[in-house]
Amino acid sequence: MAQDWRLFHGGAAEPHDVEWPTAPPWRRFGEAVRHRDGEQRPAYVIAPEDRDVVNTALHLHRPLLVTGRPGTGKSTLAHAIARELRLGEVLHWPVNSRSTLADGLYRYDAVGRLRDASLRDRGSNGVAAEPDIGDYLQLGALGSALLPGAKPRVLLIDELDKGDVDLPNDLLTVFEEGRFEIPELCRLNQPEVEVRATGTDERVRIRDGRVGCEVFPVVIITSNGERDFPPAFLRRCVRLDLRQPDEQQLNDIVAMHLGPEVGAQAQELIAAFLDLRDSQERELATDQLLNAVHMRSSGVRMDLDTLRETVLRSLDEADF
Repeated sequence: MAQDWRLFHGGAAEPHDVEWPTAPPWRRFGEAVRHRDGEQRPAYVIAPEDRDVVNTALHLHRPLLVTGRPGTGKSTLAHAIARELRLGEVLHWPVNSRSTLADGLYRYDAVGRLRDASLRDRGSNGVAAEPDIGDYLQLGALGSALLPGAKPRVLLIDELDKGDVDLPNDLLTVFEEGRFEIPELCRLNQPEVEVRATGTDERVRIRDGRVGCEVFPVVIITSNGERDFPPAFLRRCVRLDLRQPDEQQLNDIVAMHLGPEVGAQAQELIAAFLDLRDSQERELATDQLLNAVHMRSSGVRMDLDTLRETVLRSLDEADF
């Protein structure tokens, strides 16, 4: 008899020790992630016509505006580009309704600097040394992407349509000029200031309070279509609408993430997924299929009906 896959039983179950299940590859953190750094990362399944749109944006040094339904791989595309082209870690700016351009460029903790200045010992002249402004200023993801370098960084501006209505227009000048100023540094009499940057433990030097790129970063902007963008913004972007993967792409995605040996086990689930998504027009994401296949391939004895009610539930319905 197969061992019960349930870890939690509820009711009057006695406390008990369990063998903790191995996480799916995309849900591993900490040491488990670091130990995989030397391994080949999964590739990215993309249609040839979509691949050509991506390459167009790279050649034109323009932001790539990526739209599509949830789970079509919009955010993952940025990581795939960074991995394949060896452009380092992706700089990530998740946008919400309170995000402003300044949040993406830099953050200055003026209150913290003033507080620390008031706590410092005063010298013989009764005047305390002013704290180094570089200790209180950090470049945001967009500001860090615009640092000069021989190769571009990859910047993911995630879900821009959730931001303030003025944010796309605010980005235009930075996208066109590839530079910005930090007023707090421009007012100083210091030609250089070392500040912190996103995505690195090292400090970077800012000259005369200005940051400007040598090569425009690879900017991937995702949108779930919750709001339209102004024409002036769209004109400066290359647009890519990612379609939902077909049966062959789903087979490739499953094999890529979970290994080719799960292919035969996945066929029933792929067929059920396509029936729910296309025939019954339910809103499903590809990672839901991956979750279902992982459950099956890891030995969990869960029937198809149960999988439909747990990991294959429609995203746009509270119940069905």
